[in-house]
Amino acid sequence: MALLTFDAYTVPALGYRQKPAERTGLHRLFAAAVVSGQFRETLLNQPEDALANGYLGQPFILTDRESSVIKSIHAENLADFAQKVNQALKSA
Repeated sequence: MALLTFDAYTVPALGYRQKPAERTGLHRLFAAAVVSGQFRETLLNQPEDALANGYLGQPFILTDRESSVIKSIHAENLADFAQKVNQALKSA
């Protein structure tokens, strides 16, 4: 069984500028949603639970603003969710 590590690669920012260390939590959140259907469904339907439980025993380190935005998003799929998060964080 292969273990996916989130720190092995870098991903461009989601459309808003922050220091790389501050983007890590969002990158890990979206990486988990891409690789795990169960986590993705929890994120889309119960974002507070997804944030509280983390992924594979690892919490997501997010700013208060990022957490607030994620908890407020209502989306049908991950692409829509990501777009709405991006728009909300750009307007901050």
